[in-house]
Amino acid sequence: MKLSQIKELLREMDSLAFRLPDGQEVPRHFHLTEIGKVTKEFIDCGGNHRRDQAVNFQLFHAQDHEHRLAPQKLLQIIERSEKSLALDDLQIEVEYQGRTLEKFNLDFDGTHFLLTAKHTDCLAKDSCGIPSQKPGLAMADLGSSQGCSPKTGCC
Repeated sequence: MKLSQIKELLREMDSLAFRLPDGQEVPRHFHLTEIGKVTKEFIDCGGNHRRDQAVNFQLFHAQDHEHRLAPQKLLQIIERSEKSLALDDLQIEVEYQGRTLEKFNLDFDGTHFLLTAKHTDCLAKDSCGIPSQKPGLAMADLGSSQGCSPKTGCC
């Protein structure tokens, strides 16, 4: 989700709810402890120089169980951050304390903001010899299972 998308959603919402990938809700008394612009400059395994940027939200919950961040307040914080940090309309990543500090992508299901898993990927598959897709096999090419036994190595 991009920054412009969350701003649109926040304008129409009455309350905030975030859900983790396992279905559990982030406690409603969470705090937004920071908004930042994260820049990652790196060399991929193919030797290509790359630069990624994202807007980072950090969520935290303490023992103040009555705390609630209103959508309009989050929108004000975002707008202030846009001005102070010169934020572009970047993808949002969310940090949240699980077993360790975890980073998530952000999505929306109509009710909850969804913290979705981030995954690694090879960015230079053509340089590393990693096929872009697994080769497909047609079932007809596999031959008959007649006479197949554990000793033949066919199954």
